Amino acid sequence: MAEIDRERIAGAVREILLAIGEDPARPGIARTPERVADAYAEFFSGQGVDPVALLADAVPIGSTDAGIPATSDAVLLRDIAFRSICEHHLLPFVGTAHVAYLPNERVVGLGRVPAVVEALSNRPQLQERLTEEIADALVAGLDPKGVLVVLDARHRCVTTRGSRQERSSTVTIASRGVLAEPAERAEIMALIGGADA
Repeated sequence: MAEIDRERIAGAVREILLAIGEDPARPGIARTPERVADAYAEFFSGQGVDPVALLADAVPIGSTDAGIPATSDAVLLRDIAFRSICEHHLLPFVGTAHVAYLPNERVVGLGRVPAVVEALSNRPQLQERLTEEIADALVAGLDPKGVLVVLDARHRCVTTRGSRQERSSTVTIASRGVLAEPAERAEIMALIGGADA
């Protein structure tokens, strides 16, 4: 993981406060630079994290020690909450990830998939790229028969500035392998759509 320079962030925030005509020493915001530095350390904690390494503890299908059946159909994790920072305006986008993979020879613990989403979202991002990077990490780490990633997020740069489209959300999709085939993908999309049923 990359080291976050909190002191440098705090200094930059002080400069921003001065630039907008604020007094960084004013009691209400005197600690704001340090607070922002702490928040940024969390927001960007995925810098330098290898998401593929998070999948290193995958186990073979048919592993009796892990209780994995000899065959496995698609694995789908719905409603993985995520938060990222848009690299264009440094404003957050917040949403839900749905991640499916069709195992080839190995499966991974269910907590590993959200860990991959978190590692990749905790860095300056674009939603389109984030979707692709999650899919690529699963392909590299698990060599599955197929992967499908769907992200649905609300962007603060859209909801709080410009046209202020408060109710709009953005959906992005990345598919790999057999789950890039329309019929195979449709089945998983139907299961994702059933999340609220």
